[in-house]
Amino acid sequence: MSVEESKAGRKAESKGLQVILGCGRIGYAVAKELKEQGLEVLIVDIDAKKIELLTEEGFIAYIGDISDPDVMSKVLSEGVPETFFILSNDSEVNMKAVENAKKIAPRAHLVVRSIVPTDKEDLKGLDVDIVLAVPDITAKMVIGQLERVKSLRRAKKLTLIIEEIKGLGKAGKLGIVIHDSPDSDAIASALALKQIAKHLGVPADILYRGEIGHHVNRAFVNILGIEMRRIEHAEDLKGYTKLALIDATVPGANNPLPPDGKVHIIIDHHAANDKKIVDADFLDAHAEDGATSTTMTRYLRDLDVPVDKVLATALLYGIRTDTSSFKRETQPSDFFAAAFLHLKADKDLLERLETPPMSTEMLNVVGEAIFHKRIKGSYLITNVGVVANRDAIPQAADYLLNLEGISTVVVIGLYEDKIVVSGRSKDIRVNIGDAFARAFGSIGSAGGHATMAAAQIPLGIFSGLKDKEAIIQLVDDAVSKRFLAVLQEEKSE
Repeated sequence: MSVEESKAGRKAESKGLQVILGCGRIGYAVAKELKEQGLEVLIVDIDAKKIELLTEEGFIAYIGDISDPDVMSKVLSEGVPETFFILSNDSEVNMKAVENAKKIAPRAHLVVRSIVPTDKEDLKGLDVDIVLAVPDITAKMVIGQLERVKSLRRAKKLTLIIEEIKGLGKAGKLGIVIHDSPDSDAIASALALKQIAKHLGVPADILYRGEIGHHVNRAFVNILGIEMRRIEHAEDLKGYTKLALIDATVPGANNPLPPDGKVHIIIDHHAANDKKIVDADFLDAHAEDGATSTTMTRYLRDLDVPVDKVLATALLYGIRTDTSSFKRETQPSDFFAAAFLHLKADKDLLERLETPPMSTEMLNVVGEAIFHKRIKGSYLITNVGVVANRDAIPQAADYLLNLEGISTVVVIGLYEDKIVVSGRSKDIRVNIGDAFARAFGSIGSAGGHATMAAAQIPLGIFSGLKDKEAIIQLVDDAVSKRFLAVLQEEKSE
């Protein structure tokens, strides 16, 4: 077969030629990657020795000045260009090569190397598809790789701590503690840690105190068939070799762990509001993720742990709820995690989770909240009286935050022997979790995040009163004054 016949055959078979104009170190790296992907590559460079070496490696390569319009006739003789990679280290030469390429192949993609900062705007003016600023890309790549290394190290450390339990044989077990009356993000995250432990050959239980009263969370547990153990006292934790606290950071704050007890693993997507130094063998608590489910998805992927459809559905729903369908405190990592989980999740189960029925009791609580509301500017404070279902209080707060002109909501209720307070805010000037910690931390347990918070306060001196209506009125006044005083202090600081 003649050289001309060979060229004609390549031209007829080519689905799109990848043309590299200027083959220095970057151009050579791109050429090798394209060739490994099975694509046909044509290289043009002015250095005869370089072209000789490239030809010996099996590349189609021509000697030529890439700024010379006549060079493009050689390109067309090999096939229809799909992409031009214009990668010389001379700005002026690259600009001329762009003009020449657009004349012979106006529909081809253009990837052009930027040499100096002013090149970026000039190349955008030439309608270039991708401007390759090598120093910027290199820096981003290095930082990205470093974050990946950090993530893998954290994952490895987590596995080492869990694997220590295996040394005790059948007696070893991991207790995974989540906060009282847990939400879907906490439950899904605990389920992910349980799956990691199972993958490592370590048995584990998901533990919580209180009630799963919120109808959405009850539906979440029931529909997905998640096994959890309800406990009442810290003594119930003694049978576990190691303890993990998930979706919370402070032992004893809205969870059954002893405040000064040993916790081996703590994972949350927010740091502790009260700046308390937490003693844990493994601590991962920061704000790079919008949900703890996102953090746990990263661990599953880093450790190559199998993710079945129930776990994927739970984690995806946990991310959606904690970020309010990606509208609240959402980070890029939440979208990446959701994209991974979406492929594995059960779409029918997800739809059932997103449309659970609302109970009559819940409607009554919302009605009480509306009836007793007091509005101060964009702040709404209300009480719902005595409730049988504690989770009705945060659900009422969620509902009232949708009212026009309202940016912050505080709902107060009386549950058994405790005052329960729930807060929600969409005011960027207010960190309601910090405000709750300052207002109620000294008289009970309190905390949360920038947009949501909770507090539990013992009845104390009010416990001797038998008139529930009188108690709730006194509580309402005291709680409201404390909260508003903290907000006033923040504004004056």
